Amino acid sequence: MRLRRLKITKSAAGGGLLDGVDIWFGRDRDGRINEPIAPLCLIGPNGSGKSQFLQLLAEVFQAAWNAHNPAVERDSANPDAEFELTYLIRPSKDQKLKEVTLNRQKEGRRLGPIRMRLKGQDDEVPVSSAVFGEHLPSLIVGYTSGENETLSLPFLVSRAGYADEVTRAALKGGQEPLDNRLMLVDYGTNLEVLFASLMLGEAESRKAVLDHARLNDIASCRVLVRLAHGSRNKATAKNAKGSNRKGIQLTAELEAILENLKRCSTCWSEDKGTETYKFDFWVNEATRQAFRFFWPNALELYRSLHKLALLNDLAIPKAARDRVKRAVRDQRFAARLPEPQVEEMVFGFEEVRFWPMSSESEPVDYVSLSDGEHQQALVLGLFGMISGHNAVFLLDEPESHFNPKWRVQFVKRLMDLSSGRGDQDILLTSHAPFVASDMPKSQVLIFRRQDSCVTVKPPDIETYGASFDRILEHCFNVSPPISQVARNDIKELMESDDIAKLEEAMGRLAASVEKTFVAERLQKLKGSQS
Repeated sequence: MRLRRLKITKSAAGGGLLDGVDIWFGRDRDGRINEPIAPLCLIGPNGSGKSQFLQLLAEVFQAAWNAHNPAVERDSANPDAEFELTYLIRPSKDQKLKEVTLNRQKEGRRLGPIRMRLKGQDDEVPVSSAVFGEHLPSLIVGYTSGENETLSLPFLVSRAGYADEVTRAALKGGQEPLDNRLMLVDYGTNLEVLFASLMLGEAESRKAVLDHARLNDIASCRVLVRLAHGSRNKATAKNAKGSNRKGIQLTAELEAILENLKRCSTCWSEDKGTETYKFDFWVNEATRQAFRFFWPNALELYRSLHKLALLNDLAIPKAARDRVKRAVRDQRFAARLPEPQVEEMVFGFEEVRFWPMSSESEPVDYVSLSDGEHQQALVLGLFGMISGHNAVFLLDEPESHFNPKWRVQFVKRLMDLSSGRGDQDILLTSHAPFVASDMPKSQVLIFRRQDSCVTVKPPDIETYGASFDRILEHCFNVSPPISQVARNDIKELMESDDIAKLEEAMGRLAASVEKTFVAERLQKLKGSQS
């Protein structure tokens, strides 16, 4: 899958920052569709609309899935956006590439429905038809590295809708599995990704996740599932068909997941009073074989754990959840959705431990790793785990906590994990020249903002292999690429006629082009006095 063009008439988010923007996604005439991945880097200053752009893409696909099948996306975070999105997609790996256009525009005084057209066909695709769903991305994966609620909003709406639907289905004794198409990965869900990718991931993917942190393998972990304690909103047993649970009701699918975790655990226990389950896993090859019996791959294991984790929404007071729903609908945000306390979470990891490279060392706790080690394990684990056809990744600053060496290697590590992937698309935002330097200019978009107007265009220079200084100058207008204090000091020196002052400065300035300019001025002043 390759995104090709997005024309935004009205974004209905971000204060209208992106209204009127027409973005061509580049990547040559064919979108480089025959390559496993062709990541697109969105670069530019803070506040230039990059995160809002990823948010809008997620909202477009969420709205399309909601219109097609409300059973998989139960609500739309942005029902008012007016847009036209064109992309290339193969409904399945053995089918021909199709050019698809999704659009929603004003029809008279009212906003029309979402419409889909396939290039070469005169009639639009009926929204309720199977063909409509086949030409949508199979999964929209969002990643945010911090407290950025911009990108998170449509995913939080998806999460809340799933949790509410589980409650309704469980009360009715529903037997059908429930699903959703938007999947957010952030610090709150990182252990689900890490555990699944290290338990069932391919050896190459597991090595990529572990090596950077100088770890050998996962050693053990403890998982807790709490269904009936604290002040959370509860669906009581008297309201549920055929259920003996006194707390949160589970669908047949979630009950099966709980049962499979029991069978895979090294040991487990249940507190019947609070309906709290404790699962301990000592990880070895026998443990992995047990998990493989119930889950075919890392992604399926992750999605099962993630479905339990989505129920953490039910541990949040209903008033708070309703407030956020209203804020999303009105596009007015004063506070983020509160996170439940660890002791109140329906699902969570209590501990995760790893074997270090040295076989003589004791296991180390996950919390002892640095923020950068956490982030790299999460991003590489996520990417290595999701190799499914037609997934779209929207990654907001996936390398923000990396040290410079890891940032230089980031794109290469993604590419090293790209073999055997379906037609996926990856969009990532960054403030780092390291990322853009690993991509041709056809895969780079520069976001700039002047007052309330945003412009998006490819760079005028070739970025692949360009020096970091040149990219900083072209994308951020940072020239020379040194700090402001030093820059101001050098500016004063270049305007000074004081030879002693310039000689003193030569002893404290580090090597740079700018120091050379100071040296040339010093020599010129000395020459004029001789």
